[in-house]
Amino acid sequence: MTRTKVVGICGSLREGSYTRQSLRVALAAAAVASGDTELLDLREWDLPVFDPDAEDAGDAAAFREQIRAADSILLGTPVYHGSFSTPLKNALDYCGFDEFENKTVGLLCVAGGSFPVTALEHLRSVGRSLDCWVIPHQAAVPRAASAFEDGRLVDEQVRERIETLGREAVQYASIEPDPQSIESCENVGADD
Repeated sequence: MTRTKVVGICGSLREGSYTRQSLRVALAAAAVASGDTELLDLREWDLPVFDPDAEDAGDAAAFREQIRAADSILLGTPVYHGSFSTPLKNALDYCGFDEFENKTVGLLCVAGGSFPVTALEHLRSVGRSLDCWVIPHQAAVPRAASAFEDGRLVDEQVRERIETLGREAVQYASIEPDPQSIESCENVGADD
């Protein structure tokens, strides 16, 4: 039996990032569910601001290969101004249908405040435009500073949501994809 490859993309550049810590919880749950996991920490990748005329700049080709090789992808982001982070957006701009089409994608966001839902909605739209199968369950960490103590996730309800996301990334990795979405038909730049 082949193991499911699950990658988590961390859209936070902060050293003590709650997003990175949360993704590690999800990836640990995916590993327990028989997944081979890897954290793609955007601090470690040379991905200059996306320029369509230089789509292989820096580590772009290697980054795309990591996404192509994955069965499931977890997108983790802090909430910035009600949406997902610039580093994550930039990394996604280097990818298209070749990397994401028919892949299972899980969503996780972390907020300093109490309303992290819009970032998840925005990422769900991105997933649909790339013809991903976005897991219906999504994980949010509101008021992140109170959910963690000394680098450890202490909010058990939040932990359960994040672990569920990790397990479902393995469980649904081979789900039969939906027909092409209307959003992807309008996403003409994704296959350039």
